[in-house]
Amino acid sequence: MIKTNYKTPGAIKDEQEIVQKRTFTKWINSHLAKRKPPMVVDDLFEDMKDGVKLLALLEVLSGQKLPCEQGRRMKRIHAVANIGTALKFLEGRKSMYRGSPIKLVNINSMDIADGRPSIVLGLMWTIILYFQIEELTSNLPQLQSLSSSASSVDSIVSSETASPPSKRKVATKIQGNAKKALLKWVQYTAGKQIGIEVKDFGRSWRSGVAFHSVIHAIRPELVDLEKVKGRSNRENLEDAFTIAETQLGIPRLLDPEDVDVDKPDEKSIMTYVAQFLKHYPDVHNAGSDGLETDEILPVFPSFAISIQSFKREDRLILKEMKVWIEQFERDLTRAQMTESNLQDKYQSFKHFRVQYEIKRKQIEHLIQPLHRDGKLSLDQALVKQSWDRVSSRLFDWHIQLDKSLPAPLGTIGAWLYRAEVALREEITIQQVHEETANTIQRKLEQHKDLLQNTDAHKRAFHEIYRTRSVNGIPVPPDQLEDMAERFHFVSSTSELHLMKMEFLELKYRLLSLLVLAESKLKSWIIKYGRRESVELLLQNYISFIENSKFFEQYEVTYQILKQTAEMYVKADGSVEEAENVMKFMNETTAQWRNLSVEVRSVRSMLEEVISNWDRYGNTVASLQAWLEDAEKMLSQSETAKKDFFRNLPHWIQQHTAMNEAGNFLIETCDEMVSRDLKQQLLLLNGRWRELFMEVKQYARADEMDRMKKEYTDCVTILSGFTTEAHRKFSEPLEVSFINIKLLIQDLEVRGFW
Repeated sequence: MIKTNYKTPGAIKDEQEIVQKRTFTKWINSHLAKRKPPMVVDDLFEDMKDGVKLLALLEVLSGQKLPCEQGRRMKRIHAVANIGTALKFLEGRKSMYRGSPIKLVNINSMDIADGRPSIVLGLMWTIILYFQIEELTSNLPQLQSLSSSASSVDSIVSSETASPPSKRKVATKIQGNAKKALLKWVQYTAGKQIGIEVKDFGRSWRSGVAFHSVIHAIRPELVDLEKVKGRSNRENLEDAFTIAETQLGIPRLLDPEDVDVDKPDEKSIMTYVAQFLKHYPDVHNAGSDGLETDEILPVFPSFAISIQSFKREDRLILKEMKVWIEQFERDLTRAQMTESNLQDKYQSFKHFRVQYEIKRKQIEHLIQPLHRDGKLSLDQALVKQSWDRVSSRLFDWHIQLDKSLPAPLGTIGAWLYRAEVALREEITIQQVHEETANTIQRKLEQHKDLLQNTDAHKRAFHEIYRTRSVNGIPVPPDQLEDMAERFHFVSSTSELHLMKMEFLELKYRLLSLLVLAESKLKSWIIKYGRRESVELLLQNYISFIENSKFFEQYEVTYQILKQTAEMYVKADGSVEEAENVMKFMNETTAQWRNLSVEVRSVRSMLEEVISNWDRYGNTVASLQAWLEDAEKMLSQSETAKKDFFRNLPHWIQQHTAMNEAGNFLIETCDEMVSRDLKQQLLLLNGRWRELFMEVKQYARADEMDRMKKEYTDCVTILSGFTTEAHRKFSEPLEVSFINIKLLIQDLEVRGFW
């Protein structure tokens, strides 16, 4: 058998998760060490389950105080509440790049409370990305102004996809998310120093040379570059990590064996490399609008020159493109107004459409927002305005040419255009899943209504295509061939398009139910108020879950989605799409499994809180009344006190029950209610303590009387027994067999024998 070092994608993924767990744990501990008192994470997946250390980490990173449930009596519901607080806090923060709230993709409280590795690692990566990498790279004004409008948290956490090739050669070199910004920082500060090329955060770092180049850029005297190039990977990595830790104060988040692998984990390396930028930032903030910068450390002059030249070239390209578009528009307008036959007009249209398509990707890339707020520069806005106008004019001309065809081909052409628009229309994903589902549903009905005429139009077109004419009037061959291709596109994709829309509608319908359930759960596992408010929550739960049959509604939606997904995947035939659909279904199933357990447990929790309120209220009322009488009884006679406090054991039980219920409510209720409960218990327990010290001897009064009576009865019986025994043994007895036998029998009966 031939041995191979090939590893499956699953095995590589598992190895990367192990490295991430180790790296993220070290990163977290480096921050928790700053807390007073310090905390330590031993097992990342276990230690995040109760949310306590998660909130502590966010407090250290943000400098804000966050509410946290703690204590030995913590239940899962409190852990979920803690994690919910952390996630809500994160969602309230804004991305350094886009300025919009951070999105937590497929991360929920229940999965963290269950310690699901992929979800916990995803959350930690989001935190590292936002609080370290985004924050640090956004402070580089050159990269900040040239980063894309898309949030790096959204793009990297969910998936990382390379942008398609583009003709734009300038701004793209330093445009992108935090990952690209960090990579550019490395390339311009370290890579050029010793002539190495750092292409990524993976294999480029395996040899250890890249780490040494970063150290060399900071402290050249610490690195012997010639020696570095002649050593093994492991030796270089060990040396780099040691120097960084001992000489530069960079926490050792990685080990050589983490990096010296076929596919090093990018997230772990990014986390470590960002430490260098944190401790030794090279680029200074300058310029109020983030566009102009002249203040760059002298040690990196090439960086400043490159940035400024890129910006000048960008403006030049945009101005040149605007001139081209304006000339294109003038030529297009002239061609449209030229009198000619339909065939010549269509040939002219094709000429312009080819030019349009050649420039389209380049122009669309040029007008991508460069500012964090998503706004375009003045040059970009002017180019976009001209481009939109040209696009609209060209599309209108296409429709006009189709409509100019003799009937019924003109009508078919107009329908064909509408069908193409429908099939290419992109679904706008809104923040509210239900709104997305409703939008898709409306579009689906419109598209079904439009596409139901496909076969009829197709038959009519095929007859025209066969004869190449309409009622004897010739049709331009190129235009006819173009329509034939478009018909093929519509007829071959319409069925799959409708199936995909049905799947997407159900997908977002299911997601809306999940979000609704999570939202309701958060409103039910809060810190509670008085009994009346808890009763209202219970009524709300019963109305939402039981009266509305929420679980049944979810199950029906899920089963329909499952069937639709299977049909869609089968019809699509794409392996990648099948994997995406199955991943969504599996993740949704796991999420619902955990969420449904939490939701089902809410009723018993609310009922337990209400039960404790009832128990507390009843015991407080009865104990207060009894204490009033008991305190008065202290001045009465011993006999009266003894009689009154005869049932003291019962009140001891009542006192214990009151404290148990009160302490439960203190832990589960909000701060104001807890404060009132503590005050009331303090007063009642104080009165109880003073009284009990005076009367505790009466707690066993009934028992003492019973024992005394038992003692007296036993003494009486024993005395009678001994008297009778003495009498029997003192009486003279005539010796005979019968008499002795009778005596023995009598003694046995009396228990003397």
